[in-house]
Amino acid sequence: MNDLILHHYPSSPFSEKIRLVLGFKKLPWKSVHVPAILPKPDVLALTGGYRRTPVLQVGADVYCDTALICDVLEHVRPEPTLYPPHLKGACRIFAQWADSTLFWAAMGYNLQPRGAAHVFAKAPPEAAKAFAEDRKAMTTNMVRLRPGDATSAYRSYLRRIANMADEHDFLFGIAPCVADFAAYHGIWYTRTQVPLLADILNATPSVGEWANRVEAIGHGPVTQLAPQDAIAIAKAAEPQPPGSNLLIDSAFQDDHGIPLGSRVTIAPESFGSEPTEGELIAATRTHYSLRREDARAGLVHVHFPRLGYVLRAVSPT
Repeated sequence: MNDLILHHYPSSPFSEKIRLVLGFKKLPWKSVHVPAILPKPDVLALTGGYRRTPVLQVGADVYCDTALICDVLEHVRPEPTLYPPHLKGACRIFAQWADSTLFWAAMGYNLQPRGAAHVFAKAPPEAAKAFAEDRKAMTTNMVRLRPGDATSAYRSYLRRIANMADEHDFLFGIAPCVADFAAYHGIWYTRTQVPLLADILNATPSVGEWANRVEAIGHGPVTQLAPQDAIAIAKAAEPQPPGSNLLIDSAFQDDHGIPLGSRVTIAPESFGSEPTEGELIAATRTHYSLRREDARAGLVHVHFPRLGYVLRAVSPT
């Protein structure tokens, strides 16, 4: 198998989720640092439009969204599992809630004016403005919580997590699962990026103890890779055909009346809804795959989870 290449930046919460999953599975990986905001020419050379962080590259196959990346890493190394058989449905549902409802409450709290001022304290004023404008563009399809409402929700969710952490070392038992990594990354941001706001955790000490255990998993063996080298790797590789890549399900599930081989776009439902256009080569119960060509990266296959993404046919011109 080709190397696992994670395109990320250090302060990205969702990247921290995947960095820890890689550490949990003791998988060696290569690190490519990407910008936090547009322009992202090296990312878009691989994805064709998708610009959320992180992205996992394996040769000329590009996997978008951390939910799908977790499935890929589970296939690469099944043990230790992210999805305990007796809890598979529960931990997936919890992770989906944590990646959406919990995360946006946490970030609404974290990036209130005091938090944002701390994050950008050492950056020039234009950096904070550029970040705010970038994230505004990414959230045009979302209703975001105001800081006071986010604070109330975050406190409530922390108490619920504490109820789980009071019972076990990890949220669903003695070992971590996907639920732990999904719940942790917004809290990680509070603890590490805006520590002046971390007193919200004081009322739930078991959450802090649980977070310490998750943090101790670490990121595993990692080496640095330049963005242009990652693009060169994609260009030199051949993407894997559907059914033989790291997404093992291949049966066509047609919910849209769009046949394989059609020109389509795929975009997130809400945050960062820029579309990727290409030829639809897979539409299974779990994921979509597109074939696309780029002048720099060559022929690539770009993969998305089905949940949370919108598939549309491209009208002939």
